[in-house]
Amino acid sequence: MNAFFRTWAWPVAVFLAVIFGWAGACQLFKIPPYILPGPIAVLNAVIERRENLWFAFRVTAFEAAGGYVLSIAAGIIIALFFAQSAAIRRSLYPYTILLQTVPIVAIAPLILMWFGSGTRSVMLVAFIICLFPIIANTTQGLISVPRNLVDLFVMSNASRMQMLLDLRLPHAVPSLFIGLRISGGISVIGAITGELFASSNAVGQGGLGYSITYANSQLQTDYLFALVLTASALGFLFFFVVVFFEWLLLRQWHEAAMKPQME
Repeated sequence: MNAFFRTWAWPVAVFLAVIFGWAGACQLFKIPPYILPGPIAVLNAVIERRENLWFAFRVTAFEAAGGYVLSIAAGIIIALFFAQSAAIRRSLYPYTILLQTVPIVAIAPLILMWFGSGTRSVMLVAFIICLFPIIANTTQGLISVPRNLVDLFVMSNASRMQMLLDLRLPHAVPSLFIGLRISGGISVIGAITGELFASSNAVGQGGLGYSITYANSQLQTDYLFALVLTASALGFLFFFVVVFFEWLLLRQWHEAAMKPQME
């Protein structure tokens, strides 16, 4: 109980301080609601527009999850390929950096032109954003096996496949989960960015990205804040799902999962 209190006391205290500071600033400086609505106005918007929020949440969650799962599969396969030799990494790894350095808003219109609007294009944007952290972290885990363990497998006449399956892959799992945690949060960013360009343009049928654009154009700032909070909740959901599976898979043998992440 004391450990739980120590873990959550400060985050809850900071949250309450932000809420009270926010409400106090709105009252003290008499900020117009269309510029900065108070916490109560945002809460009312969440309650009144809960059906719209839930629908947009489900649409964006599906698109983000689709791109995320595809990036996991592709990222692991590419990382396994990169781990085969240093020559392959030197030749091809720099090109994967393009996934991280090219602004997604610059290529989203191209994706829309090539693949059309709809879920497929939004998933593709989420896929592109999520892919690089998974490739980078998984590759690093695969090639960072201690040399003495590699020598031990060589002395045992282990095949390349045995070394990959029995040594490199287990060693890379914690690094893989680091990439999954990073990509889990940004998958929502990717889906929302994709929706700004390629989602449905019918009122009430788009995800969070389209709804944010619509609320902003109508100066519905309280609804806009509610949508931002909903998007944040979706990102937290993805992150905590990944953390749960990381704990489930690593808790018996890896020290990072045997002790609390926050002290």
